Amino acid sequence: MSDRQRPALLIGRAEVARLLTLAECMAAIEAAFASEAAGGILGPAVLGINAPGGGLHVKAAGLVGPHSYFAAKVNANFPGNPQTNGLPAIQGAVVLCDAVDGRLLAIIDSAEVTALRTAATSAVAAKYLARSDSRVLTICGCGTQGRRHLEAIAPLFGLTTVLAFDARAEAAERLAGDFSTLNVQPTRDLAAAVRRSDICVTCTPSRRPLIGPADVSPGLFLAAVGADNPDKQELDPRVLAGATVVADLVAQGVEMGELHHAVATGVMRPEDVHAELGEVVTGRKRGRRSAKEIIIFDSTGTALQDVAAAAHVYERAVAAGAGQPFVLG
Repeated sequence: MSDRQRPALLIGRAEVARLLTLAECMAAIEAAFASEAAGGILGPAVLGINAPGGGLHVKAAGLVGPHSYFAAKVNANFPGNPQTNGLPAIQGAVVLCDAVDGRLLAIIDSAEVTALRTAATSAVAAKYLARSDSRVLTICGCGTQGRRHLEAIAPLFGLTTVLAFDARAEAAERLAGDFSTLNVQPTRDLAAAVRRSDICVTCTPSRRPLIGPADVSPGLFLAAVGADNPDKQELDPRVLAGATVVADLVAQGVEMGELHHAVATGVMRPEDVHAELGEVVTGRKRGRRSAKEIIIFDSTGTALQDVAAAAHVYERAVAAGAGQPFVLG
């Protein structure tokens, strides 16, 4: 069967988890950011809409190469779902198309794609921006994203201690129990945990700063993941102003990330950002320049990550005969 005759595939969450490992996702993400730095992408673009109790967004981008893909992810993020109705906080779908002729290739569950690609991106950033001798990691936010980040980052460093913080103490305790092979210690004192840390990941739905300038120590690498719309915020803007800032995409960070708040309060300008991740990956800009440098990675989450992950899932599904074929119309 030729590619043109192949039906589209419906790929569910369990199949995504089976078809895409974190290591594979990291490789795909790193390559995608390198392509972005070289101009080998389409877009990206974002549309966000607030709703009572949460929000919905559409993120779209394309990758140009031997196989060119376009993806549009439609995601709903309602943080209160697990407690109020038992539904996941993040739900949605990725629509994957051929970027040359527009054929629909797949509709893929977005929850697992989002979790994997976000953690993989933070791990790629840590690979280039954290100190190689990092030993203490703080996870702030112990839900799905916190777990995926721990799985992605831990293999890269000789960690001796993982400090787990969550507004719900039981979530941090569950994380510690589920990762018994690591020295995971639940904590109620986030500021003290961050001050002890070499690496920190914040992945919460917070709408107010959780970490201030007195909480960060020389040499820290901090990946701020939660601010994926203009109303969310995890860091005091002064933390960014006193650090080296690397963004996934500067233009998107100015609109919705921690950078958005730093610019809005006047403590930073967009041109104060040291680099985008693609520039660091390709060596166009230096990553860490000293052991004492504090580096903030402003991770707003880009459609570039979604298309890279979705394309890998699709190619693996075709090779393995996975997914449910369907034809529209």
